[in-house]
Amino acid sequence: MRRVGARSLAQEHRPPQRSPRCCGHFAWEQVPASRLDLADLVTGTGRRPCGPASEGLASQAFKEPQSLEPSSDRYASPVTERARPDAGEQPVKWLTAAEVDSWLSVVRLITWLPWSIDQQLRRDSNLGMVEYQVLARLSQSPEQTMRMSSLADLANAALSRLSHLVKRLEERGLVRREPDPADGRFTNAILTEKGFRTLAEAAPGHVAHVRSLVIDVLSPEQLRRLGRDANRITSRIDTSEAS
Repeated sequence: MRRVGARSLAQEHRPPQRSPRCCGHFAWEQVPASRLDLADLVTGTGRRPCGPASEGLASQAFKEPQSLEPSSDRYASPVTERARPDAGEQPVKWLTAAEVDSWLSVVRLITWLPWSIDQQLRRDSNLGMVEYQVLARLSQSPEQTMRMSSLADLANAALSRLSHLVKRLEERGLVRREPDPADGRFTNAILTEKGFRTLAEAAPGHVAHVRSLVIDVLSPEQLRRLGRDANRITSRIDTSEAS
């Protein structure tokens, strides 16, 4: 998986088109033309959602989302009965109102949870969430060393973006890079003593925050199911073009 913000519907509104889009994002719930008017498009009434823009989790700083508004009524969709698939296309299986509510709960989770974790780490340890992940991955590796390409896969970051991140960590003395002695075509990232101390100092606050947000608000069974369901969803994501 691999950033968060949304502009107002008034700014993003476009006239209804044949393709069911709103605010540059696919709509989820088909709406009869009789229920659609300009006020609905601007105010988002009538429970016709479209997705908020979000950026990947591999960003170096998570921008503050604008709202925790729980209602799907915030979202508007210029979908009309004229928005039908062309001949030969599979009909869209629109989401039900209950499915929309569940989906928006997931969207809020993947929007706000990484942001909150990133903010705590930056405030208390001067580390971004991905920077912390990189240091943690290195600390768990043999000799605290990993090839940059392998580290990019684990950190869910493109190799070029990871190179910039590791360069910043290197400038702070937390990581160093060396050619791989087994194959000079590769570069190794190595956790330094200072990097290990920085990680060790950041870990207690990070773990406490994760506990307060996730672990301690769920029962052991709920937590087990959450991990299982997260793995099930993750397994369906095509990461072949991630790097």
